[in-house]
Amino acid sequence: MSTAWPPPPPQGGDPMPPGYTWPPAGSPPPYPYPPAAGQGPWPGPYPPPGQYPPPYPSPYPYPAYATPGTNGLAIAALVLGILWLYWVGSILAVIFGHIALSQIRHTGQGGRGLAIAGLVLGYVGLALLLVFIIGVVVVGTATIHSSAGPVGP
Repeated sequence: MSTAWPPPPPQGGDPMPPGYTWPPAGSPPPYPYPPAAGQGPWPGPYPPPGQYPPPYPSPYPYPAYATPGTNGLAIAALVLGILWLYWVGSILAVIFGHIALSQIRHTGQGGRGLAIAGLVLGYVGLALLLVFIIGVVVVGTATIHSSAGPVGP
């Protein structure tokens, strides 16, 4: 039976394998593997970023910037457009949606789709308000004209 481990030393024998000596006191232990043929040890500290040889790109190609978040007015426009709140939400959704689109264009924040969705829902709510007002006026005038009695003797 063969194993990758050498046999244990005889009782009272030296536990060191042949050809190995203890490193001097205070020095780190040697690396367990010798360098490959034709390869010298690493010349020193790592080079600064951007000074790598051509086949090796810099490890940090882009600076890490915080990304701007989603615009709060865009979220508010969408929520108010969904909630409707007796057309007050629709009016506020249109106002907040336009302000949010302007802010997004200037600051580069996210949420353009939310602002557009809030605008669409707000305008749909306002269109329904217009239809409701026209319906009330039409029904009101029809009721007034039909309830008036005959004119004349």
